[in-house]
Amino acid sequence: MITLLVASVFLNGVNVDGLRSQSFEKCKSVKIDDHGDLYLDCPGYEVQAQAAPIVPSAPTPVAAASMAPAATPGVITKHYWMVSEDANGAQAQYDLDVFVNSKWVRKIKAGEPQIVVEITRYLQPGQNKVLFAATKHMEGGRKTNLASSFLKITVGEGESGGNTVMIDNPLIEVKRTAAETDNINEEFTLQAR
Repeated sequence: MITLLVASVFLNGVNVDGLRSQSFEKCKSVKIDDHGDLYLDCPGYEVQAQAAPIVPSAPTPVAAASMAPAATPGVITKHYWMVSEDANGAQAQYDLDVFVNSKWVRKIKAGEPQIVVEITRYLQPGQNKVLFAATKHMEGGRKTNLASSFLKITVGEGESGGNTVMIDNPLIEVKRTAAETDNINEEFTLQAR
């Protein structure tokens, strides 16, 4: 007689046994319990269990006559921008991976020229999750420990005109300095309207 031990894989508390051909970076922890189940704690990734499809029943003539037209889904009318500011940022030695609603947007590297990116297309009307995963790179040693060397990201509502972007409503600010040494994940809620 052969006994099989069947283990499961959980990503942020959701069973993902059927998931194939995926890789997850920036996981905070990985744990294997006594049953062999694997638990991945990966901020920035959102998993939702797929619900079984609902088959609607045919409406009765009375119900059909009283149906109201479906509401139009919300539309974002503002523009949302992400802008970097670098003050001797290469010495801060941080890279920031930016995720919006669990979708990777881009990596912002310390010391690179200023980036200006419109992120409206990653947002949905209402609440949105924005995650900044900061990784400190000290492979060649620490360059400085001064807080005046930093990489800062601002996300906010704004408008563009010509070659200029004006953020008139800053909503999120993240700043990593050379004085810090830890890898840090920060998640924010942004209300898109």
